[in-house]
Amino acid sequence: MPLTLASRYYVNDRYPRFMIQAIEAMDLNNLGERILNLLERRNKDRSMYRIFTREREYNQIFTAISLLTATIGGIAAISLVVGGIGIMNIMLVSVTERTREIGVRKALGARRGVILLQFLVEAVILSVLGGAIGLILGTLISLGIVNIFGLRLIISLKSIAAAFIFSIIVGIIFGVYPANKASKLSPIDALRYE
Repeated sequence: MPLTLASRYYVNDRYPRFMIQAIEAMDLNNLGERILNLLERRNKDRSMYRIFTREREYNQIFTAISLLTATIGGIAAISLVVGGIGIMNIMLVSVTERTREIGVRKALGARRGVILLQFLVEAVILSVLGGAIGLILGTLISLGIVNIFGLRLIISLKSIAAAFIFSIIVGIIFGVYPANKASKLSPIDALRYE
């Protein structure tokens, strides 16, 4: 609205808001400073004005989203560690319960690497199953949220692949200790285990 028309609506010469569209190539911070200087010369009180740019709003939103992403990433990392410790405990119990079986297999000639691989594969299967259940639950919860707020759900195949890769990595990392423990069992001690 032209300034002359605005002055008809407002009795005084102060307006609650100015919206200015800049040329694309202009430096918005420099333009904002120039406008503040102009208003300061006219009203002598620079503190009563503030400048908001779309760029600044975008940066604030981007910062908030980055913080949210980092927080969710930290929670996910803690969840992965807790899940990995759970897998390790389950595998340690499995090694203890199958000590005689390991002893029989070793007595029949099973090499250490075969037993190690068997328990590692079991740990990876457990973690991949946990990852699949997590993906299904996450998708269902996301669908519920999307339906409530009327948003659009975008499922990324890269995210699904990354989730399965992380599941495999967690299974391997936390399955190494129990698998190593199983592969190092002495056949004689394992056969005597009750």
